[in-house]
Amino acid sequence: MNIQTSTNARIHHLHRRPHPVSEWSCRQRVYSLLGSILTLFAITGNAAPATPEDVSKELEALRQKHDLPALAVVVVKDGQICHRAATGVRKFGDPTPVTTNDVFHIGSCTKSMTATLAAKLIEEGKLRWETTITDVFPALKGIIDPQYDNVTVEQLLQHRGGLPGTPPPAAWKRAWEQTGTPTEQRLEFVKAVLRQSPEAPPGTETIYSNQGYSVVGAMLEKLTGTPWEKLITERLFKPLHMDTAGFGPPGTRGAIDAPWGHTRTPRSIRPSQEDNPPAIAPGGRVHCSLDDLARFTIFHLQRGQTNSLLQPATLAKLHTPPEGSDYACGWVVVQRGWAGGSAIMHNGSNTMWYVVMWLAPEKNFSVIVGTNIAGPGAEKGCDEVASKMIGHWLGK
Repeated sequence: MNIQTSTNARIHHLHRRPHPVSEWSCRQRVYSLLGSILTLFAITGNAAPATPEDVSKELEALRQKHDLPALAVVVVKDGQICHRAATGVRKFGDPTPVTTNDVFHIGSCTKSMTATLAAKLIEEGKLRWETTITDVFPALKGIIDPQYDNVTVEQLLQHRGGLPGTPPPAAWKRAWEQTGTPTEQRLEFVKAVLRQSPEAPPGTETIYSNQGYSVVGAMLEKLTGTPWEKLITERLFKPLHMDTAGFGPPGTRGAIDAPWGHTRTPRSIRPSQEDNPPAIAPGGRVHCSLDDLARFTIFHLQRGQTNSLLQPATLAKLHTPPEGSDYACGWVVVQRGWAGGSAIMHNGSNTMWYVVMWLAPEKNFSVIVGTNIAGPGAEKGCDEVASKMIGHWLGK
């Protein structure tokens, strides 16, 4: 059985402010939806769940192989967390070990949460999939590029609203100044983005864009009169008991009470407690423990059941991409043999962390892997851990 855990949609990276600060060119590594698929392992025979000791050894071996400060994994089967493990240190150069309770920055995995929040408001009748930008912001008509007037919430969540993959440099520079409340910052940023022409005619192409999710966040704030951060906490995190969920770099500034993010330089690994500005928070500024992220995946795996948060049909809508695209509403959808059909996934990085989550609804299974550094080694290491866990728990 081929265990394929690398997606053909490497879409996790957020913008990062270049150094030195005076260089305001924007960066966003966006991977093509039509890229190649990497097969990491071919597993044959009758696989059985590994012992905790086996998993810990495998995790540490992969952490060392890819030179990662820390590496952690959580596995879900049949609605329960069935395994967790963590190895390495919270901060490079410090011996404080990472734990299975530690909080990780999840980057663009946040998008699946913003999409879930939007779906909740749709069920409540506060929003429709067809609600347009100017339905919510009628005062922007005639100010923003007219091609955006009729862009819908659904198109924004599917990255088909024509918004650019890279924000206007002046708008991005202003976002870093963080003047005003996060809601005010988002609205100013959104206006600046929408004044520019679309990168492609809305509805014609899938263009991975944090800016589109900023627009969704601003729309939800306008409709509810509530900051996105409070709204997602009250309407999603609390009902799912995601008690560690928050925003920005985890932990206390300057302390080692949580893992730090890291960047790799030609000569070393640099610890960091930085993040992207609040203006793009709906696209990637959440942190939480991997257990709490597992609870979020459990909720999405239960799409065939009626529950108190979303109806099955709404969850199915979130997991169904438009024709010709792999990107649904906050989720990448790909076909995998080990998943018994469709697998849904997302990965995320603010260029200092990397987290990936894979869900197999037909198997009632998910695996979440995270590390506190970004880059190719982080991606490969997390992919290999996910493949190992899929082989242990689903291999036949």
